[in-house]
Amino acid sequence: MAMVLGLFLGGCVTAIPVVTGVAEGVSYQKQQNEEAANETRMIKFNINISCDGDHEYVDEVDKGILVLRHNKVWIVLRDKDNKPIPPEDNVKPPLHAFAGFYIQYPDDDRFPAERGLVSTISDDPPMLNWIYVDRSTYELRYGNRSGSIEHIVGEWDWTEDEGAVTLEGWEGFVAVDEGDGDGTEWGKEGLRWAVYFDRDDNALKGKVGKKSVLEIIMERKLQSEADQLKQLEDANRKMQVKTQGDMKTQFTAPAADAKRKKVWGK
Repeated sequence: MAMVLGLFLGGCVTAIPVVTGVAEGVSYQKQQNEEAANETRMIKFNINISCDGDHEYVDEVDKGILVLRHNKVWIVLRDKDNKPIPPEDNVKPPLHAFAGFYIQYPDDDRFPAERGLVSTISDDPPMLNWIYVDRSTYELRYGNRSGSIEHIVGEWDWTEDEGAVTLEGWEGFVAVDEGDGDGTEWGKEGLRWAVYFDRDDNALKGKVGKKSVLEIIMERKLQSEADQLKQLEDANRKMQVKTQGDMKTQFTAPAADAKRKKVWGK
């Protein structure tokens, strides 16, 4: 606002920028106030995966859950208690399921500010990281502020019914077959399906070669009050919660309508 009001032309403040700036500033502040009061955006949730179609690998993705491993976001199947099922035995440390919420991303160079998405990345210690999309590869990753700030950090949101996660206004998420883990940097943990954002809506053309690509829906699964209370008690017992990346408690921008798209795969 100060920058707009400080625009001069020949020593005179120009009328149009001032009026426009005031209007934008009022609208921006109104959005902040509305979303700051919306506590539901800070309710922690897991992300379950649904995937349909006749692709031969659908059953490996449908009824899955998001987990965080090796600074990437993966899909593994879940059990009846909504917990990750490790693809292989004796995976250590245990796979950590996404457990996060929406919060404003701290970057003064982004205006209007973007709504970010954070998740715990471990239970002991309980640490938070930002979920972001790598600007070059379009894969979902997690990291601290310094590691995420140059990438796509928002606008994260939910669908009109608040049931599914969106990014940049739509549900463009896909699962990419990255093999069974043997001979790769992931080790022999059986991780196979990595999550990407099909930002260009072209089945990741030029990004993943001939790997299978499946459309997925990332469904919000609210954690129970009991689970959240237990986590809070655990954090209190540890006296201090370690957080990677600066956090703020304001939100911006209204919810956007989401759109769907088709399934691809070889």
